[in-house]
Amino acid sequence: MVLLIGNYAPDQQQSMQRFTQMMLRELRALDLPAKVLRPQPWLIRFLRLRVLNKWIGYFDKYVIFPLRLRAAVSRAQIVHICDHSNAVYTSHFRNVPVVVTCHDLLAVRGALGDETDCPASITGKLLQRCILSGLRRAGAIACVSHATAADAKRLLASAPKPPRISVIENGLNYDFQTLEEGEIIRRLAPVQRLKLDRPFVLHVGSNLRRKNRDGVLRIFASTKEQWNAQLVFAGESITADLSAMALQLGMTHRVISIVSPESELLEALYNRAHALLFPSRFEGFGWPIAEAQACGCPVLTSKAAPMSEIAGDAALLRDVNDEDGFAEDLLRLRSAELRAKYRALGLQNAARFSARKMAERYVALYRELGAAA
Repeated sequence: MVLLIGNYAPDQQQSMQRFTQMMLRELRALDLPAKVLRPQPWLIRFLRLRVLNKWIGYFDKYVIFPLRLRAAVSRAQIVHICDHSNAVYTSHFRNVPVVVTCHDLLAVRGALGDETDCPASITGKLLQRCILSGLRRAGAIACVSHATAADAKRLLASAPKPPRISVIENGLNYDFQTLEEGEIIRRLAPVQRLKLDRPFVLHVGSNLRRKNRDGVLRIFASTKEQWNAQLVFAGESITADLSAMALQLGMTHRVISIVSPESELLEALYNRAHALLFPSRFEGFGWPIAEAQACGCPVLTSKAAPMSEIAGDAALLRDVNDEDGFAEDLLRLRSAELRAKYRALGLQNAARFSARKMAERYVALYRELGAAA
């Protein structure tokens, strides 16, 4: 049996939860017995003290959950920790191979003083050191991009017995694809304020500084006199600061926030969008790039790794600080010929990101570690 270690639900790490469910689905489709075990919000149910939720969560995750691990591991042939932030649990698996998926090391690097837009408090630095120690104990680390693998090799080089580090790119956790026009309209019609007779630029993500949503606003604002387009933020609700910035830029009437869209709605947004504008400063992978391309949506993203790695030759790339260049590319994509070119290239590139192929590579890795998978 493959024991998948998932994330603590109150932490709301939605992308990590989706990855874990994708692994469970694909392993079972390959006829492998697998189950997910995750920390449960036990103490937090009884102590509803918002100011202490982080510390209560630590108790649920690092005191109560390890007691459950001891019983579960006896039935596992291999343990797969689906998020590197849970690498602290590797110390509880002494006699079974452990694989850790490393999505990024930005928080670890930030705690060590690197500029990654992930500053750490004193307790945060301690936690990141524990995560790094846990990664050193893993049998193998599967990194989702070559950029993340380079970080892992550098940070783990001093381990007495460095773990095996390989690259297994993420698959898409939903079957994103091109849609018929009627289906796109059906899905988007209920979205308030979105004018389907006008183009819109799409950003998918959160308000983390590294996602560069303020840059998205500035880039779009610099084009507002050239066309009557809209700007859609999908994912986390925009902050008060971003709303104030939109007001200052004279764009409040053009900015639409769609909070936590379901996959079907997100798929329709990608299909109809003029482009995905994704000038992220730091990523471990960059799922929206591949999702957009799978829907035939042109992508504008940063030319730094791993964004350039995931986008391949199928996106318009700019230095993250070249906001004028991003704005120029947005307007250039009004050319039907250029849009058709990047639509075709994107669809071809997105075929790389198969969830089934990803799972098959993990199964091969399990076998290399001695699991009878």
